[in-house]
Formats: sequence, structure tokens, C-alpha cells
Amino acid sequence: MTTETIPAPESARSGGAPADFVAAATALLGPKGFTTDPDIVGPWLTDWRGRYFGRALGLATPANTAEIAALVRLCGDHGVPIVPQGGNSGMCGGATPDDSGHAVLINTRRMDAIRRIDRAGRQVECEAGVILQTLHEAVEREGLRFPLTLGGKGSATVGGLISTNAGGTQVLRHGVMRAQVLGLEAVLPDGSVLNQLVPLKKDNRGFDLKQLLIGSEGTLGIVTAATLQLEPAIAARAVLWAGVDSVQTARALLLHAQDKAGSALEGFEVVPHHSLHAVLDYLPTARAPLEGDHAWHVLIELVADAGGADALPDLAEALLVSAFEAGLVADATIAANEAQAEAFWWLRDSVAPAERAQGPAMQHDISVPVDRMADFIDFAAPLFEREFPGTTAVGFGHLGDGNIHFHVLAPKGVEAAAWERGEGKAISHRVHDLVTQWGGSISAEHGIGQLKRDELARLGDPAALHVLRAIKAALDPQGLFNPGKLV
Repeated sequence: MTTETIPAPESARSGGAPADFVAAATALLGPKGFTTDPDIVGPWLTDWRGRYFGRALGLATPANTAEIAALVRLCGDHGVPIVPQGGNSGMCGGATPDDSGHAVLINTRRMDAIRRIDRAGRQVECEAGVILQTLHEAVEREGLRFPLTLGGKGSATVGGLISTNAGGTQVLRHGVMRAQVLGLEAVLPDGSVLNQLVPLKKDNRGFDLKQLLIGSEGTLGIVTAATLQLEPAIAARAVLWAGVDSVQTARALLLHAQDKAGSALEGFEVVPHHSLHAVLDYLPTARAPLEGDHAWHVLIELVADAGGADALPDLAEALLVSAFEAGLVADATIAANEAQAEAFWWLRDSVAPAERAQGPAMQHDISVPVDRMADFIDFAAPLFEREFPGTTAVGFGHLGDGNIHFHVLAPKGVEAAAWERGEGKAISHRVHDLVTQWGGSISAEHGIGQLKRDELARLGDPAALHVLRAIKAALDPQGLFNPGKLV
């Protein structure tokens, strides 16, 4: 795609006071594209979790790539920092400005066109502001699917998912967002447009620049469009819920499921006893899938396209029978219909809000090598409960890809803000130290943002940090793109 170039107004090229920038930005984008109205700007000045608050010169909502490029050049001329935003649903404050009031927010929500769906090639080209759920619905109408989903699919945008290299519950089979991006269009800090939307199976013309931008959290460029990989629509699925006696057994069940189900295995989530009962208390109409108590619960999803749909029920039953024979499950059930399958996933997806309802907690999005995750949980949970008396440590989530959400819940009766600033901060440092010692990552799928920037600087590999900073300095010498985030 070739984008029209819109020059920045001549009056803006020598810099000036904030009022000059605001006037030039308004002239460039018009009243629909730029506003300083506090009632409109206000909701975008805080992250959705309410942890970070900032101020801004204004909110820009450009209509196309050319307008973003012109605005970026304008910001460069005036030395105005830029904070890119998609759905503003990130977990680490990566789309929230600081409190200086010097930055401009650039939100891509108006750029929401699905430009092309290629059924034969199983590809879609869409703009950065497309909502994930909208994308799902559009490609499903064509008999296809986009194989990445997460709890915030109703607000998360394609651009935000790319910028944070989002994960979700289908990573086990399909990989993270990075694996779904075939081509990319982005505006760089100098206002130029990088256009690599055409997907090529083979291309050895130097660095893979699109991969450099994926996961860069808006510090190197603003994603404006992408070409994404699609898969055939699911013709059938089987959702299983199993009770097991330990996370080690859950790990053995994962290996068993991989052997028996192969590529049909799409989801494998673990939920400890504590988390399930927190959900049942939180959701009055929810019911436990199994009778009796179990130390751990496993949610398994098998899927098939049209060619394998008829065989899927037998595959699911055979998997459970063999798991029982191997002594891996104490009890299990297969969802009888779609409503029950969704009810099982509802339980899993409600763990985080259910725990928040119980009181403050330090939440950690971590990963270690897949084959060590069960050992990590067994080691870390009792360790933290000993070192920080009164706390409860739980891990849940994507055991199959080595990504567990490790939460340490506060003792009963503490004052939330004071506990988080004091003992909570010490807990997070300890978690991150331990994860690093185990060869893992302090950010598996949520990004770094401003929440973990100092921790990355403290614990990151010096050579890797040097490369990150060198790339940032080379592409953004003024340091205007999403300052205070990532690096």
C-alpha cells in the first residue's frame, strides 16, 4: 500500500510553545482528529487498572497512516513526546503518559478498517485500530479464524496486540502474536512509513524489521496496519475439565495429551483449588465442574477443522480413558455442549477478577522453561508463604507454554495501598529475582511498560539491554516515542 504524504504545516517547523503545537496539530487533523477537551481526553489518561495517571497536551485520533506520519513529524519539530494507544487495555501502564503534561496521545481507534480478507491465502490485512473481537467476527464470516484470543478481546486492538506481542490461551498451538504477523506497516520516529505489508515466505534483505517493532511497546514506531495469518474455522471442539492431585501430575497430563491428541490440542490451562473456590464465591451462579475437592484442576481444549470434526468426540474420550488408566486424573468430564464448554472457560477467565475481589495481591506475569514450570510452582508457592507470613501464593494459567500468573495475595485486613508499597514491592522483587535465577522472564505476555521498566534494568542481561538501548537511540534520537516505557 502506498500512503499519501501530508506535510506538517510550515508554521510548525521551527518549534515553539505548546500552544503553537496545539494550534498546528488542530490545523493538521481537524476537530475530529485532535482535541484538548478534558472530558474527552480524561478517560485516556489512566490505565484500565487505575494504577497510573498522567496528563497530556491533547488527544490525537488520526484517520489514516499519512496523518500519523505528518503528526509525528510535527511532534519532532516541536520536541513533543508521543504516547501511542490502542484500546488502552494493557496491564503494565505502557499506554499512559507521565504527569508532566508535555506529551500527546496518539490513539488509533479511528483506523479500524479491515482492508482485505484473502480466503485462499488465509490472510487478513487490517488497520491497527481494529478490535480483536471485531476481527474474529469478520474472518469467521469467511470460514476462517484468527487464532489468538484473550480476556480483553472486546477492547484490545490489533496495533496494541502487536506492540505488546500479546499471548493468550491459544499460544500452546499457534504461538504468540509475533507468530501471527506476516506483514507490517508502521510510522517511524522520523515520520517515515515502513511498509512491509506484503508477506514473503523468503526474504533475506537484512534484518526482519517487522519483528523488531513487534513487542517494542510503541518505543520504536507506531503500528498502523498489519497482514495477519488466519486458520480454517473450527468445525468442532471438545472441552475437558479434569481434577488432579498435584501440578506435577498436571504437567504429566500435558505430556500425555500432547502424545495422544497431537495438533488437536489447542488449550491447556491449570487452576489450583484456591483459585477455583475464589471464582465460585465470586460468581454466585457458577458451579464446580466436578464433585469433590481436587488440589488442581486442568482445562483442556481439543479442536478440529471440517476434516477431523467427526473423529473429535472419540479422540476426547480416548484421551480421558487413557489418562485414567495412567493414573493421571482423579475425576474428569467432557462438556456436553457449547454452553457447558463456555461455562468451563468462564471459570478459568474469572480467576483474576475473583482474586481481586478478595483483596490486594501482587500479580506477576512470569515464564520459566516449560519443563521447569511445575517445579517452580512447587518450590515458589511455599517459599513465599514462609517468607511473607499471612500471604497466599497461587499460580494459574498457561502451563503448556511455561507462562504462569503467579499471584501473592495479601494477608487479611491490610490496607491495600500501604501493603503494596511496602511488603508487596518486596514480594515482587523477590519473585523477579527467583524467576531470573530459574532462567525465566519477568514478563511473559503483558509487556514491560512502566510497571517493570526498573526491574528490567535491574535484572536484564547487560548485553541485551545495551542492544535495546542502542536501537532505541538510533531510531528515536530525540527520545520522543513512548518515553519512560520499556527502556
